[in-house]
Amino acid sequence: MASEDRGQEPEVTYYTLEEVQRRNSAKELWLVIHGRVYDITSFVEEHPGGEEVLFEQAGADATESFEDVGHSVDAREMLKQYYIGDLHPVR
Repeated sequence: MASEDRGQEPEVTYYTLEEVQRRNSAKELWLVIHGRVYDITSFVEEHPGGEEVLFEQAGADATESFEDVGHSVDAREMLKQYYIGDLHPVR
């Protein structure tokens, strides 16, 4: 039974911080929040706080900035659609 359960879990893609850091432009903008990697390229122009704040965080761990702003429950829910994987654990 346990093997059946594992077969239904989606595979998680892991990205290194170096991979995320290379995605820091208008063509491709990734960031990390709470160890999860998000491709927010298509969201930049829609961001209510403006594009500039996203470009400041591009390619980096934006957890502290994300939390400091006090994003709403709706914003946190919206973030899920941009999730692409997890930050690779440092050994």
